[in-house]
Amino acid sequence: MNSTPRHFTRQGFTLVGLLVIIAVLGILAAMLIPALVSAKGKSKRIQCVNNLKQSGLAFRIWEGDNNDKYPMAVSTNKNGSMEYAEGGNTFRHFQVMSNELNTPKILVCPADNRIAAASFARLKNQNVSYFVGLDATEIQPRMLLTGDRNVTNGLSPVRSVLELRPEIPAGWTEAMHNRVGNIGLADGSVQQVSIPGLQQMLKNTGDSTNRIALPE
Repeated sequence: MNSTPRHFTRQGFTLVGLLVIIAVLGILAAMLIPALVSAKGKSKRIQCVNNLKQSGLAFRIWEGDNNDKYPMAVSTNKNGSMEYAEGGNTFRHFQVMSNELNTPKILVCPADNRIAAASFARLKNQNVSYFVGLDATEIQPRMLLTGDRNVTNGLSPVRSVLELRPEIPAGWTEAMHNRVGNIGLADGSVQQVSIPGLQQMLKNTGDSTNRIALPE
C-alpha cells in the first residue's frame, strides 16, 4: 500500500515580523530603563541616608564622652577638631571620631564619584562626601550637623566655610542626588529634602549663619 509523502514547509520570520519584534523590544526597553535608573538612584540615596545616620550616631557618642560637645567645639589639645574649623580641614572633624565611625567607607555617598579612604590615617577631603556643621549643638536640635556636600547658596566658600543664612536662598547642585539632598541634624535625625525643603529647614535651625565646612 503506497502512502503519499507529507511535505512540511518551514516558515521563517518575515521582515515585517522582525521589525515588529524590534519595535516591541524598543518599547519595553523605553519603559523599563527609566524605572531601573530611578530604582538605582533611590537605592543610592537610601544608602546615603544610612551613612549620615551612622555619622550622626558617631557624633552623639563622641559628644557623650566629651562634656556634651561635638568635636568642632573641643580643642585639638583635648582630641577635638576646633582649630580645624577653617582652611579646608573638613575631614579632620570625622578623623577624630575614627573609633566611633569604625570605617571611613560611610563617609562617601554611593552617588558620589569620590573614593573611600583605605584608613582613617589616610583620610582627606577627597574621601568625604559630607559637610560638617561647625556650630552644631545638642541644645539646638534643628541645627545642621552634616549633609551632602553639593549644597550651595550661590556664594563662594571662604576658607572652605560656607554660611547658609536663612535670608539667602540655598539649594542643591545636580551632583549626587540631582538637585535634592540629605541633611543630618544635631538631634541625630536625617531628612531627605528638596530645595524648598532646605530653605525652610534653614529658617528653623535657630542659627543666623549655619556655618558649614565643605570637603573641597
